[in-house]
Amino acid sequence: MLLTLGALSATARAQAARPTGLTAAIVPFENRSNAPGLEWVGESFPEFLEERLASPGIYVLSREDRLRACDRMGIPVGLNPSRATIYRIAEQIDADLVVLGYYSFDGRVFTAVAQLLDMRREHLSAEMTESGSLTQLIAIQNALAWDLVRALRPDFRISKQDYVAAAPVIRLDAFENYVRGVTALNAQDEIQHFREALRIDPAYPEALLRLGKTYYRQRQYDQAVSVLARIKPADPLAREASFYLGLSAYYQGDFAKAENAFSFVAARLPLPEVYNNLGVAQSRRSEKSALESFQRASETDPNDPDYHFNLGVALYRSGDLAGASRQLRQALALRPDDSEAQSLLATIGGDAASRSRPTPASASRYTLERIRESYQENAFQELAFNLNEAAEQRLGKTPPRTHAQYHVDRGQQLLNQGFIAEAEKEFREAAALDPGNAAAHAGLARALEIDENAAGARTEAETALRLKESADAYLILARLDLRDNKPDAASANVERALHLDPNNGPALRLKQTVAAKLAEKAQPLPHP
Repeated sequence: MLLTLGALSATARAQAARPTGLTAAIVPFENRSNAPGLEWVGESFPEFLEERLASPGIYVLSREDRLRACDRMGIPVGLNPSRATIYRIAEQIDADLVVLGYYSFDGRVFTAVAQLLDMRREHLSAEMTESGSLTQLIAIQNALAWDLVRALRPDFRISKQDYVAAAPVIRLDAFENYVRGVTALNAQDEIQHFREALRIDPAYPEALLRLGKTYYRQRQYDQAVSVLARIKPADPLAREASFYLGLSAYYQGDFAKAENAFSFVAARLPLPEVYNNLGVAQSRRSEKSALESFQRASETDPNDPDYHFNLGVALYRSGDLAGASRQLRQALALRPDDSEAQSLLATIGGDAASRSRPTPASASRYTLERIRESYQENAFQELAFNLNEAAEQRLGKTPPRTHAQYHVDRGQQLLNQGFIAEAEKEFREAAALDPGNAAAHAGLARALEIDENAAGARTEAETALRLKESADAYLILARLDLRDNKPDAASANVERALHLDPNNGPALRLKQTVAAKLAEKAQPLPHP
């Protein structure tokens, strides 16, 4: 056998007992090709497959998780590990499943082969193979993703053809530069490759996010803001992009832009670092709402001393000396050597003794509330995946609109991946929490349309449009009209969609289809 496994480890036994879904890791594929210049392709598989395999039943660990495990084990970056080493890495990152494989190119045909390693059953699946020309690499990876999803979810209803067709369009040369940027060993090379990827495909969201974050790390805040602002708000990456846009604007001194960016994220995810940074930006603008943001941060993560410190500063400024003292004591209980908290607590004691409110001079010494630079969306998504009830409890403390928006975003992600029933559930939950959320009704309409529930889809699309016009809802109605052989009505709805979004690709394509139907309808009947 290529892989010899011993008895189940304690980690593997614990994994086997999990009542929830599966955690998967994707390792770089082995290069079995003698053709030069294809070394980057190995790393392209985890980059591509990570988003395609994530599902309601599978949480896919990030590249950063894998690299941290390799670092702890002393495995150099770029080393082609044996399968025994892959097994050890999987144990280190607590993975239930591992996707591994290899690729070859004979000068004419590119072949990719994948297997699933089940850590719980110590079983290596049969090989799954896809092939084509080298220029079809992305289509091959899409087809391989479908093979893997079907192996894990035999009830998956989307055909391979539809699954591949629904994937985002990425130019191969842009994708190559993106992968080379991800694996670059220094910031200069990262920037060069990401910029080249964006020269080829200016709207490439993954490249925009990576380039923006690289600029941020290099303290090139103007460039970071410019790049990150190009990611569309509806894109799943917009939350992380807005977080780093907010940080970049903050360090530029543009606190209004920082507040807007953090507000965008806070309206979608209950992350304490986002509430905290929103409070810092609001505080710099002398807004009273900063106090509420700091309270949310400390309530969401009561074990973080910085959140208690920031809340203590805000309460001190508002004149609530008793509340400020409580928060600072909690901060010191969590971090006893915090000299700033000790100093402010001593100042509050003096103010309390004289029964005076803090003066602007005394308060100004504590204006530098602590900002957070790490974004932990993956940690929350993992919580939501493994402990849905706990995640819902956290979401339940947020305003209904925030809670609903989380389910809308999650539903859209599932819809894009082909998990229709699960997406429908998310959209229904969002609509129940916030009946006025037009995106929830539009998403539900799309899920019902795919599920061939035409009446339900039409009702939800019309509800969405009553709440807010959107190109997506008009396109759903147009497709339903076309299905009912009403090309005139379909044409009107397509035009309404294009009026809202003139460059909408699906609308432009549907317009051509509708025009063909109208031309066919206008053909004169043949003479007898």
